Amino acid sequence: MTVLLWRVLRTLDRFNAAHPWDHNAHYHPWIMRQLPRRFSSALDAGSGTGDLARLLATRAAAVDGVDRDPAMTARARALTPPDAPVTFTTADVLNGVPAASYDVVTCVAVLHHLPFAHALDHFRRHLAPGGTLVVVGLWRARGPVDHLLGAASVPLNVVVGRFGNRGRAPSGPPVSMTAPVRPATMDFGEIVREVRRVLPGARLRRRLFWRYTLVWHRP
Repeated sequence: MTVLLWRVLRTLDRFNAAHPWDHNAHYHPWIMRQLPRRFSSALDAGSGTGDLARLLATRAAAVDGVDRDPAMTARARALTPPDAPVTFTTADVLNGVPAASYDVVTCVAVLHHLPFAHALDHFRRHLAPGGTLVVVGLWRARGPVDHLLGAASVPLNVVVGRFGNRGRAPSGPPVSMTAPVRPATMDFGEIVREVRRVLPGARLRRRLFWRYTLVWHRP
């Protein structure tokens, strides 16, 4: 990493601290557009402070949010109205999913913390026939397209942080774009190959703000 690039990223970190916004929550409206208007059950894997789970509850009869961090789970419960159809559980999402199947499974910025193919197969097995899996994940920049998207994301990050989130404070700690808890190790090509093997027919796309999206409908 060049000294100039390092300085740019540190400057953006300071900017994000002054104008906090969540790169993952930015994709929540897009996630909702991939889903039916109404469905019976949903699983949010790695639910954090519960923002997406509460959004899912506006359409679902029941939502399970699962996160391995007890502090995050406690925060999610505190932020959720008592009459909302959401249950938050502290568990490893690969071992502690409360129900056998769901109409919707969502997973945002969590998959790179898990054994990739095993986690995809796990979500597939917990998806009801006709159900929808939606993933927003992180990938490791490798080729020119990746670096071009990363470069385009830098000025947009400033614009969204400064003007696009007025009145929308994040419910949890802001997600740092430069220092995730565990950096992604798979590049986009590797992700595509694994997804096609486990979830034939899935739609994948590189996105801005260092993310990719995956949508798969179980037959």
